[in-house]
Amino acid sequence: MPVFRMGKTNLGLSINDDSDVLNFLAPSGDSKYVDVRTALKNSDIYSLIYQLSADLADAHLVADSSRTQGILDHPSNTANVHAFWQSMFAQLLLCGEAFAYRWRNPNGTDTQWEYLRPSQVTPFLLEDGSGLIYNVSFDEPNVGVVQAIPQSDMIHIRLLSKNGGKTGMSPLASLADELAIRDASNRLTLTALGRSIMAPGVLSITKGGLLNGKMRAKRSREFMEQMNDSNSGPIVLDDLETYKPLEIQGNVAQLLNQANWTGAQIAKVYGVSDSVINGQGDQQSSIDMMNANYLQSLSRFARSITGELNDKLAGNIKMDLRPVVDPTGDAYVTNISNLQKNGTLAANQATWLLQQAGYLPEELPEKEKPQAQVQAVQVVPNSNDTEKGGEDDDEDSDQG
Repeated sequence: MPVFRMGKTNLGLSINDDSDVLNFLAPSGDSKYVDVRTALKNSDIYSLIYQLSADLADAHLVADSSRTQGILDHPSNTANVHAFWQSMFAQLLLCGEAFAYRWRNPNGTDTQWEYLRPSQVTPFLLEDGSGLIYNVSFDEPNVGVVQAIPQSDMIHIRLLSKNGGKTGMSPLASLADELAIRDASNRLTLTALGRSIMAPGVLSITKGGLLNGKMRAKRSREFMEQMNDSNSGPIVLDDLETYKPLEIQGNVAQLLNQANWTGAQIAKVYGVSDSVINGQGDQQSSIDMMNANYLQSLSRFARSITGELNDKLAGNIKMDLRPVVDPTGDAYVTNISNLQKNGTLAANQATWLLQQAGYLPEELPEKEKPQAQVQAVQVVPNSNDTEKGGEDDDEDSDQG
């Protein structure tokens, strides 16, 4: 009988997609893997990710529970609330999933959340399929690697999934061909541009056929020295020389204009208009229509975020996107004012809504009632009353 009983070393089933590893290690170089650092060197991707993540971080996460609201407003001890949420949402947009570990006290109350890179986390499916566990490699040496963390201790936000919502898929995977075309287009453009302006101009010398190659090269160097020493002044030539500057060829200029077509493809992947990255956009849409379309795009990501938070936390969490498209609150005030004018809201109800939105202070003094002004009215006697009064006087005098 053995002294020690060896336990199971495999605590869960792997749920990673092996095709990603095969594509990354493809010897032919036909890899569909897109590195995040390489992708962020693309100006269109960086601009789009920064704007989307910043706008999502500007939105308000509102919970009914005060305890939940506290951790949402102060999730990290090492970063401010906006920086923490923007890093979470940027990771979500780049990799399709974002992770955070919930540090909790013995009572189970969240004290802080620690942002985790996807490379630090390895999810597994329990053998009975009842849930997920995570192996996490923490950056802190005193914590190190922690295995079999239950899913209740992890915040795991996912976008599009290929395995029933267990993990998320990176949107960059659909941009592998576009980014490869963009890189090839950039190399072609730089090569064509360099060849088109390799020589700044042509210096023609009358009877130049009498000069050999060394003498022509020497005259070219002397001419360039003259241009540099003139401090952008006029070039002086004799009657035997003619200088003609070269221009960029038309086909190269056209190639430069066509090099930005991938921006629309990148915007399409994230479900927004290319006007977000200073593209053409829809020329027939008004500003209100563009804001509505952009708000609809943000709401798709918001539902993925609130879905995970409501699953792990209590408090009916919602994401208010109104500050994103209406940061000053003027549009909200206009809507409230219109509702009051058509009788849908009373004056006190409209004031309460504006106070709840933070547009008006809570200690707003009551509206002063207008004071009625009393004006002196001069009474003009009626002519009939005067004549009647005179007749009565005459009768009184006769009786007397």
